[in-house]
Amino acid sequence: MLQPPHSSLQVAAVPAPRVPELDRDQDAPWHTEAVCRRDEAGLFFAPSKEPTAARLSREEAAKRVCARCPVMVECREHALLQPEPYGVWGGLTAAERRVVLARRRRREVELKKATRATANRIAG
Repeated sequence: MLQPPHSSLQVAAVPAPRVPELDRDQDAPWHTEAVCRRDEAGLFFAPSKEPTAARLSREEAAKRVCARCPVMVECREHALLQPEPYGVWGGLTAAERRVVLARRRRREVELKKATRATANRIAG
C-alpha cells in the first residue's frame, strides 16, 4: 500500500492508466502499477480500536486485492526491506511480515554457521 493510515474513509490516489506488463517502462517505480492505488486506503490500514473480527475480514479483503496485483512481489519486498510496521503490503500483514523477517534472519545465521563449518573442515 502506498499511503499512511490517516482515516478509514480516505480514498487512495487515482491510478495511472494500465500499461501491459511487457510494455511497462522499466524505469517507472513499481508502485505505479499497484492495484491498491484504486482502492480505499482504509482497506489496507487498521482504524484505531478495530474489533478482531472486523480486522480479520478487512485484512482478507486487502489480501484479495493484493492477490490480483501485478507488483505484489515488489510491494512485499519493499515492505520487508523498509520494514513497514503497519498495514497489508504485498499480501502480508505486519505480523506476517515480522514472521518472514525472523525466518530470514534465522536462515542467514544458519548459512553463516554452515559456511564457517565448511571453511573449518577445508582448513583443518
